[in-house]
Amino acid sequence: MKPPTTKVKNYVLAIFLIMTAKSSCLGQNPLEDLNGQISKKIYPNIDAILVEKKGQLVVEEYFNGFTRDSLHDTRSSFKSVTSLLAGIAIDHGLFSVDDRIDQFISEWENDPRGRISVKDLLQMKSGLDCEGFFEIGPDCESEMWETDDWLEYILNIPLRHDPGLNWAYTSIEPELVGIIISRTSKMTIMEFARQFLFDPLGIKDYRWFITPNGGGYAAGSFFMRPVDMLKIAKLVLNKGNWEGRQVVSERWIKESTTCPTDVEMSFVRFSRTTNAKYTTADYGYLWYRELLQYGNIKTEALFASGNGGQYMMVLEDYETALVFTGSNYGSWRGKLPFEILLKYLIPMLED
Repeated sequence: MKPPTTKVKNYVLAIFLIMTAKSSCLGQNPLEDLNGQISKKIYPNIDAILVEKKGQLVVEEYFNGFTRDSLHDTRSSFKSVTSLLAGIAIDHGLFSVDDRIDQFISEWENDPRGRISVKDLLQMKSGLDCEGFFEIGPDCESEMWETDDWLEYILNIPLRHDPGLNWAYTSIEPELVGIIISRTSKMTIMEFARQFLFDPLGIKDYRWFITPNGGGYAAGSFFMRPVDMLKIAKLVLNKGNWEGRQVVSERWIKESTTCPTDVEMSFVRFSRTTNAKYTTADYGYLWYRELLQYGNIKTEALFASGNGGQYMMVLEDYETALVFTGSNYGSWRGKLPFEILLKYLIPMLED
């Protein structure tokens, strides 16, 4: 074999220098680049990022003093856990999505609100006069928190329109779901969740917010470790199966995460990701879906969402579960995980 000519040597050297320059400019890999952006506060108040692909934990990063053992407020992303608890209760025959809630909320017997179905609650279509997404209100939750009897407050909320018509985001409906689970199981929701969801998944370290009525709040303000939030996302990715045990039926996972309701808002748009294509998010039974489009990326995310940047996500195309926690409360920056997903994490998953 002849030795390479000077021309070939120079060509190879040029290619090496170009690749080296690109490496020094862009960083060693997307995760290093991302950590640099977070350290520079380009992405402020990101507290944790976890990614598991095909059963392998490929990212576990903590920031701002948080660690693997830190409990983080899940905020409204916990609503999606309540959806799983409802599915488990339905799997046990305690009620069905088509049941009218006056069977369980006896205080509304012979009341127009008794016509609300369990499905209406899960889809946030109860018709109750509450709305916390588009600031057309009343949001009801903030008012409820100022009272000494949350159940009494809920029972006095009037209807805005007939049940089943329109989507309106509120924490009242998942709280009613939690009350129905408790009343039909004859257990507190804390006991029900521990026995049928948390213990099977090995989730031991968490903290409920206890309402003035003595129950665990089913709509949010539940503290848990991000690694345990990841277990919830993995359970959904695996169609309700956890290490060979069917914790919640595959049928329920499919039904609850098929999201037919347009919520007229894009999480990607609120993340302000330049050159991303926006499509509206859709809603199922306390779960969201949104089509993500950026450059050559086109995939769908299934996710639970909480104020401040709390997300439990599933990317079915990549067989991946993800968790974000953050402290961007009351800010559009709570949607920054969607930019992080599009610019850093999905390209990393593709590589």
